Amino acid sequence: QVQLVESGGGLVQAGESLSVSCVASGIIYSIGVMGWYRQAPGKEREMVATITGSGSAEYADAVKDRFTISRDNAKKTVWLQMNSLKPEDTAVYYCNVDSLVTPRYRYREVWGQGTVVTVSS
Repeated sequence: QVQLVESGGGLVQAGESLSVSCVASGIIYSIGVMGWYRQAPGKEREMVATITGSGSAEYADAVKDRFTISRDNAKKTVWLQMNSLKPEDTAVYYCNVDSLVTPRYRYREVWGQGTVVTVSS
């Protein structure tokens, strides 16, 4: 069984930094684009950052120059380093993989359970 397990959320003050990580568990042959999305209270889920297997990253305008996404293919892990956090970054952060190949199945759009990031002013 395949799972995405996130960790690292928490409560920080504005201007501080926080890192969240996501590990894909299970027997996995390959992983496609990995990404972080977030959903603030009362708002729709939005893309924060994505990264391809070769390391090409894209960011939402709201987080450019503050957040950095990275991944380790061998460790099946993706990280999101968040600097200069703002109260408006408060949300549940979800890990996502657009494609994941196991010995039996090819999964599409796999989501983690989410980790809460709260930024106080």
